Amino acid sequence: MHSILESEKPIIELENKIMELKNLAKENNMDLSGEIEILSKKAEEMKQNAYKNLTPWEKVKLARLQERPTSSDYIKKLIGSFIEFHGDRFYGDDSSIVGGIGMLNCPVNDRVCPANSGACSANGRACPANSREGIPITVIGHQKGKDTKENIKRNFGMPHPEGYRKALRLMKQAEKFKRPILTFIDTPGAYCGLGAEERGQGEAIALNLIEMSRLRTPIISIVIGEGGSGGALGIGAGDRICMLENAIYSVISPEGLASILWKDAALAQKAANVMKLTAQDLLSLGIIDNIIKEPPGGAHKDIDFVADNINNYVFNELKELMKSDIEQLLDKRYNKIREIGVWA
Repeated sequence: MHSILESEKPIIELENKIMELKNLAKENNMDLSGEIEILSKKAEEMKQNAYKNLTPWEKVKLARLQERPTSSDYIKKLIGSFIEFHGDRFYGDDSSIVGGIGMLNCPVNDRVCPANSGACSANGRACPANSREGIPITVIGHQKGKDTKENIKRNFGMPHPEGYRKALRLMKQAEKFKRPILTFIDTPGAYCGLGAEERGQGEAIALNLIEMSRLRTPIISIVIGEGGSGGALGIGAGDRICMLENAIYSVISPEGLASILWKDAALAQKAANVMKLTAQDLLSLGIIDNIIKEPPGGAHKDIDFVADNINNYVFNELKELMKSDIEQLLDKRYNKIREIGVWA
């Protein structure tokens, strides 16, 4: 059973009542279709209103749901023939970051390219892949667990320095073979334990920022859940940066901000309301380029719907980015990073 938000409780109660009426009608051979239809319409209306007006704190809780799809879930849906790579060639492997190579599926005709030529016969668009399999791509993402055991293995999606160095190794490999890069951001933040600091956590993230800003291949970054502080930025400097509709992206967690400002982490809800951390806030501030739609209630309600939306967005953006002259691409990326934010 999925975790539920406070705003979902009345909807769940009404849906349970509808189920009771259906069972009652079936057991007693009664016609309750009129009553069921009225309640079903009411439930749908409540869903639309509840999910359309989520508060920032509700979006924080939604972004953190354990049921929310992870990077690996999207990789399975979007990337054919995926091969995962391990290790940073310095210290070891970090399970909180997954990465590898594969083929980005074409979203046309059930994600299979119908044309083995430079033109797509389905809609007349130019095919950037010139292949039935799609676009060769390097994929990197933060990886949380689906339960406590896996979360411990994945360090709750909080990478160590070797995770960021693994990511950079794969990015440099992508640059060498002229593969575009897709990153999935979903972390509370980089791990701040003693071992991570001893092995150069800050330096690893800073180096990734430097290298990503001048990497000679297109980069698309998508915040799929939590985008927390430098831990998110370590794989998040791209030509296109977008967010899922109910994802969050901020310099610090609401609990962290509440602890600093008001000396009380319990005021996290108050902090979330002033942080401008939702996708809608960040789009209006010019920090992200686009919002990818989720189904009502969140990405965990229909992962195929979200995966299709991601696939369409990434495929179409890469089609344009891969046409660009590399020097112009780098200039635009540099200017994009320099111009982030709105100020008076």
